[in-house]
Amino acid sequence: MSELYNHVRELRARERLSQNELAQRIGASRQTIALIERGDYSPSVVLALKIAKVFDVKVEDVFSINDKESDS
Repeated sequence: MSELYNHVRELRARERLSQNELAQRIGASRQTIALIERGDYSPSVVLALKIAKVFDVKVEDVFSINDKESDS
């Protein structure tokens, strides 16, 4: 099973953006940003690219995958 990790909260803090300000810049809702930050929602590729663009970083600097090996 793969888990998606993100650094949205840290990047937002660095840029001093609120969840609402980031949401407005990428055309999403504040709730979507909150869900992404908590790891409860995996954004579409387009949304992930928009987030990376706001912070002027590569999408890999915002999102990463951790492949967990199952015990079966």
